[in-house]
Amino acid sequence: MTRSSLKDRWPTDPVTDLPQRERLINMLDTGFEDPEMKEKTCLVIEVDAFPNLAEHYGRDAQDRIETQLGETLRSMLRVTDLICSLDRGKFGVAIDRAARADLEVVLQIASRLQSAITTPIELNETHLHLTASVGFALPQRAPEATGESLFQAAESALQSAQAAGPGSIRAFSNGMAPRAAATNHSEAELTEALETGQMLPWFQPQVCLRTGRLTGMEALVRWNHPKQGWIAPGAFLPALTQAGLLERLSEVMLFECLTAICAWDKQGLEVPTISINLSSAELSNPKLFEKIRWDLDRFDVSPERLTLEVLESVIAQGEDDVIVRNINALSRMGCNIDLDDFGTGHASIAHIRRFCLNRIKIDRSFITHIDTDPDQQNMVAAILTMAKQLEIRALAEGVETHGEYAKLGELGCTDVQGYAVAKPMPMDVTSLWIKNHKSTSDRSHPVLKHA
Repeated sequence: MTRSSLKDRWPTDPVTDLPQRERLINMLDTGFEDPEMKEKTCLVIEVDAFPNLAEHYGRDAQDRIETQLGETLRSMLRVTDLICSLDRGKFGVAIDRAARADLEVVLQIASRLQSAITTPIELNETHLHLTASVGFALPQRAPEATGESLFQAAESALQSAQAAGPGSIRAFSNGMAPRAAATNHSEAELTEALETGQMLPWFQPQVCLRTGRLTGMEALVRWNHPKQGWIAPGAFLPALTQAGLLERLSEVMLFECLTAICAWDKQGLEVPTISINLSSAELSNPKLFEKIRWDLDRFDVSPERLTLEVLESVIAQGEDDVIVRNINALSRMGCNIDLDDFGTGHASIAHIRRFCLNRIKIDRSFITHIDTDPDQQNMVAAILTMAKQLEIRALAEGVETHGEYAKLGELGCTDVQGYAVAKPMPMDVTSLWIKNHKSTSDRSHPVLKHA
C-alpha cells in the first residue's frame, strides 16, 4: 500500500501529521489476530501540564513543541513500530512484544522515550524543561485479547502514573480497572450492523490436552465495518450495551454459529461444539431457554453441539431465580455449560454445585508464566483438584507457549485454548485450519501452532 493511500485511509493529526487513535487500535488488533504479525505492547505517553504551554507561550509555540516532540519520538522507534497522536501532548505507541524479559525491556523503552521529552527545548531564547508520564500494558496482561482492551489498559496505567506524580512510569497490572472504552458508534449504526450481517463470529479452537484433538470452537464477535474494516469487540460492545442491543447481538451470534456448524458438517469436518457467551442480562430473560431451543430445532442441531459460557461473577450472585432456571433448563436439554473467567468472580463451591456445569475455564491471568512461576502452578493445581472432585472438566485460557502447554498437561488440565493452539479466525479460514490440525495431530501430539 502506498504512503498516500495509507494517509487517505488513516486520518492524521493536523499538528503533528501523525496517525490517530483508530490507527493505533488497528495495529494493536493485528498483533492479536494476524498470525503473520507479532503481538504488540502499547505505551501511552502524556506531557505533564501540556495545556499550560498555550497559556504561557501561546498556541503557536505549543504547536511547534508538539510537532518537535512527535518527530523526536518517531525518530527513536523502529520502522515496525507505530506512534500516533491521541490528544494535545499525548502519544500512543505500539511496539513488538519482546521475546524475553518483557517488563524490563519495555521499561527501558519507556524510560528512553520519557528522557527524550525531558531534554531541554529551546523556545524564545530560553530552555524549556518538560516532564512526561508513561503508562504501558503488555499483551498478556490485557483483560481481553483485543487492541481496544490493550489500549485501555495502557490508559489505565497512565492514569496511575499521573496519580503518582509528574514523570512517573507505570505498567498495567491485574489490580487496575481499565478505563471504559470510548465509542463514536450511534445506535442506528449499530442496529444496521446487526441487521445487515456486519457483525460476525470469529472462531478460536479449543483442544484436548491429552489427545490433541479439536474439542470445540469459541465464537468471538467482530464487526466488519464497511469503512474501517474489522473492529474488535472492545470498541463497540459498550455502545451495544448502552443501546440495549446485547440480546439482539446474542441472537445474531447464535444464528451465525448454528449456520457454521451446519457448514462444517456438510464439509465432513468434526467440530464437536461451539461456545458462545451469555451476559447476565441475557440470562435474566425468562424466554431465553425457549428461544435457544427453537433455534436448535430449526437448524436441526443437537443441543450438545452448543456450549454456553457464563461468567463466574454471574454464578457468584446466585440469587436470580430466572438465571438459575435458564442455566439448569439449558443443561437438562443437553447444552454444555462453561463457567468463564474462573478465579476472578469469587464463586464458592456451593454456587458451582447449584448449577449443572460441564467445565470451568481458568482465567488467563492464572496461566501466564505457569511453567516458571510456582505460585501460578499451586493456584492452578488447586483449581484442577477442585474440578476433579466435582467431576467437571477444566479448560485453560490464554495458553501462549509450549512451556505453559506442557506444564498444564503435567498438572492434569483437560483442555486448552490460546495462541499456542491458534488465534481467532474468520469462518472462511477455519476449514483449512481444521484439516491441517487433524492431519498434524494424527501424526504427533501435542500440536502447537505458534502465533
